[in-house]
Amino acid sequence: MVRTLGVAVVGFGWMGRVHTQAYARVPHHFPGLSLRPELVAVADEVPGRAEEAAAQYGFAAAHRDWREVAADPRVRAVSIAAPNFLHREIGLAMTEAGKHIWIEKPVGLTAEDARAVSDAVTKAGVQGTVGFNYRNAPAVAAARELIASGEIGTVTHVRIRLFSDYAAHPEGALTWRYERERGGSGVLGDLASHGVDLARFLLGEIEALTADTAIFLPRRARPTGATAGHTRATGGELGPVENEDYVNCLLRFASGARGVLEACRVSVGEQNNYGFEVHGTKGAVFWDFRRMGELGVSRSTSYQDQPVSTVYVGPGDGEYAAFQPGSANSMGYDDLKVIEAHHFLRSITENTPYGATLADAVHSAAALDAMSRSAERGAWVPLA
Repeated sequence: MVRTLGVAVVGFGWMGRVHTQAYARVPHHFPGLSLRPELVAVADEVPGRAEEAAAQYGFAAAHRDWREVAADPRVRAVSIAAPNFLHREIGLAMTEAGKHIWIEKPVGLTAEDARAVSDAVTKAGVQGTVGFNYRNAPAVAAARELIASGEIGTVTHVRIRLFSDYAAHPEGALTWRYERERGGSGVLGDLASHGVDLARFLLGEIEALTADTAIFLPRRARPTGATAGHTRATGGELGPVENEDYVNCLLRFASGARGVLEACRVSVGEQNNYGFEVHGTKGAVFWDFRRMGELGVSRSTSYQDQPVSTVYVGPGDGEYAAFQPGSANSMGYDDLKVIEAHHFLRSITENTPYGATLADAVHSAAALDAMSRSAERGAWVPLA
């Protein structure tokens, strides 16, 4: 028997649209799911944005104030895609209202914020899914299984990279993303949070780390109107960039493996260059998000001069079969969010967490806080 679930989206910038489209696509890719999302409400403080969303996607109600969503008994689950500084307040309000939440990372500004939302989810007995979408790539799922099987031996070290140019233009507007009070960290929350989640997903818990950060574009122009995404501004009053453009971090895993995590939002010439290289005592596995359906795999007993083969993922790897019938057919970014939406709805249906949870968000946020402390002190920081 198929049941409907009233859902709402709070914050209708780019990510709010991605969530909405994922809800619409879930029944097509996962027809066996007994819960179907119904778009009940959308909220955004920018004048006209919620109304535009309602007209385009069919939400029953449009609001300027997200509190009206919290008070709506028709809404049973909420996507929280608002700016970082609102995550804690909205997350707590929605869970206290008995609503399940699908919340974007980094779940607030600090580990304390993430932990507060996680505790509220547990106390309310609702489900919480977090937007760590890169772990949903079928190739990443295949890499995790390959590592766990021992095919590349004991993991010795990993390098995780997240390089992008979305903030590289000197005319990029000084939005909330660059302010400590509203954005919290910079590239730590934007990109390194994904890197930490991938590190844990693939290799297990991080025991200690040391990091260095830098701001390369220290001043930007303040925007004169509403912004969405990474807009430009010229002629406005210049203000300081308060959080980091770049981070590099050394990791020690509980397993004994070592790692390097590097992220930058101002890398000219780099567009979504995200990926990892995991090396073991018998082989290695490589993944590049821009070639999302491929893995580079080295496994043999040659050790020296051992070749690397390109492996195309297919049915049987992660949730690939829900999208394509045969290996080497392409998937895209939005598909990963459909998988995430499926995890969220399945969690609600079965009252069991699937996919990335608030506990994962707490671990990631704790690592980000440790990176900030390490960069300030110039020392290793344990993660207990």
